[in-house]
Amino acid sequence: MSDAQQAAADADPEFYPGRVAGDASPGEIDWTALRAAARLIMQKAYAPYSGFPVGAAALVEDGRIVTGCNVENASYGVGLCAECGLVSSLNATGGGRLIAFTCVGPDGESLMPCGRCRQLLYEFGGPELLVDTSHGVVTMTQVLPNAFGPADLSRATRPAHP
Repeated sequence: MSDAQQAAADADPEFYPGRVAGDASPGEIDWTALRAAARLIMQKAYAPYSGFPVGAAALVEDGRIVTGCNVENASYGVGLCAECGLVSSLNATGGGRLIAFTCVGPDGESLMPCGRCRQLLYEFGGPELLVDTSHGVVTMTQVLPNAFGPADLSRATRPAHP
């Protein structure tokens, strides 16, 4: 997080990095800033059932940082992972391609995305997306090998209508 972003966060309890453009360029990924953004947004999580708040942050190709947190629901199955919120934020703020991603659990340490979220991240970051893990930074291809993606849909055959 830049000094300006940290000053904004200290001055405004409603601040979160997804509200402003990030200052990291795609060529220089500031993993410390991404992790800080994920930890900050994790504080906004709604996790009364599991007690397991999660925050996610990603760098977009245009330099923006987008964030998301998990939102649980009493009917469990309709809860939203932090990555879902992140992708919604991505699209609500202009879209684009994710180039670097991190996710943190309640202890503030790196957390791997679940299977559904890996697929979601693949859709919006592709095989080159860099993913921060407890074992270091890896590509999305390493996180989700042999992924199903948009290109696979071109293989569909459409049934003829009578």
